[in-house]
Amino acid sequence: MGHVLSRWEPEDSGFWQKEGNGIANRNLWISIPCLMLAFSVWMLWSVVAANLDKAGFKFTKDQLFFLTALPALSGATLRIFYSFLVPVFGGRRFTAISTASLLIPAIGMGFALQDPTTSYSTLLILALLCGLGGGNFSSSMANISFFFPKSRKGYATGMNAGIGNLGVSVVQFVAPLVISSAVFGAAISGDGFLYHNVKTNTDKMFWLANAGFIWVPFILVATLAAWFGMNDIASAKASFSDQAIIFKRKHNWLMCWLYIGTFGSFIGFSAAFAMLIKAQFPEVDVAKFAFLGPLAGALARPVGGILSDKLGGARLTFWVFAAMAAVIAFGILPALHAHQFTVFLVSFIGMFILTGLGNGSTFCMIPIIFQTERERASAGKGEAAIRQARLDAAKESAAVLGFSGAIGAYGGFFIPQGFGTSIKITGAPDMALYTFIAFYISCMVITWWFYSRKNAEMPC
Repeated sequence: MGHVLSRWEPEDSGFWQKEGNGIANRNLWISIPCLMLAFSVWMLWSVVAANLDKAGFKFTKDQLFFLTALPALSGATLRIFYSFLVPVFGGRRFTAISTASLLIPAIGMGFALQDPTTSYSTLLILALLCGLGGGNFSSSMANISFFFPKSRKGYATGMNAGIGNLGVSVVQFVAPLVISSAVFGAAISGDGFLYHNVKTNTDKMFWLANAGFIWVPFILVATLAAWFGMNDIASAKASFSDQAIIFKRKHNWLMCWLYIGTFGSFIGFSAAFAMLIKAQFPEVDVAKFAFLGPLAGALARPVGGILSDKLGGARLTFWVFAAMAAVIAFGILPALHAHQFTVFLVSFIGMFILTGLGNGSTFCMIPIIFQTERERASAGKGEAAIRQARLDAAKESAAVLGFSGAIGAYGGFFIPQGFGTSIKITGAPDMALYTFIAFYISCMVITWWFYSRKNAEMPC
């Protein structure tokens, strides 16, 4: 019972200063590494797929793009369910259970990747299971949103998601390092593979299984930290039917669309970046550059949350979408046509930074939108009605944070698939990139009309 908080009133400044701030930050800083590990497991295939041919796995480019896209599909689908489970089971319990579930794909991949005769269908199943890491985002964000007051939600969600997103960059930096040595010895890492590098005319051993095994001890530690160090909030309890009211809220669906444009772009480009470099610039060593974009995007996310607390989330979101369309049109596309890798890399890193800022700004908008909407509905009905409105708004915004995160994550499937399809049909990724520009323009229009223009319906 010591883990259950029977009283939680973050909007009460006295309560917040006396005890709320310390408890909230403890839960946040345990949540962050759990989420980082979830992202690392989720994005494992963005590294592994680019190395399968070296280990003797024989798959087409289209099959490899599909392997990198599939975890995003399963992760996004799981997020829909995970969005509503924190108020049902409690944030501490579900964080510990969902973190422990990451052991399944990590260990499974460790064994499967030791044998190049492992079937494509087995790898597809493991790719789907990596989606367990993707699902964790929605439950994590919903949980953390309950702990902080309105004025600090941008910071809290930005830190949780931003540093958590670093898991994408961490896996693309750590995995190439650990597969280059038998970290766990032959008994666990296996015999390894001998790869002949034609460019340097050298032979090199590597152990692909380590890409899965390396996360196991960290997952175990994070699970124990969540179980013994986090809290459940009694007032945050709600059934699925209580939370299902969000499906009747117009702003839930609008924010889902915008979050596809921000987080969907971040996770989609993260999944596709290494394979896109390999397909368009085969002379480049992918491992040296693939982690840079996700790293920049993850570091930018807390900045987006903090800036939104000060400047307004809608204003920042609008200009993010405008800049994203411009970077593709005037940076990425010309660089591809001229085969200029440096311009391509710098432009794509710029895209990742913009997605990170937009991730932070859109998630700052959601709690403000729903608290404002509920407070308007309770205006003039007394102090008790206002307190109830804030409690309802906290539950609704937590569900929307999770659900929009689920819908946004489908970008992680469609972007790699878009690149793969475009290359298969036309021989180049241009068709996919033009589609992304059109989508970002639609996001600009929605943001301006509903949230950022003068006399907008819900300024935030």
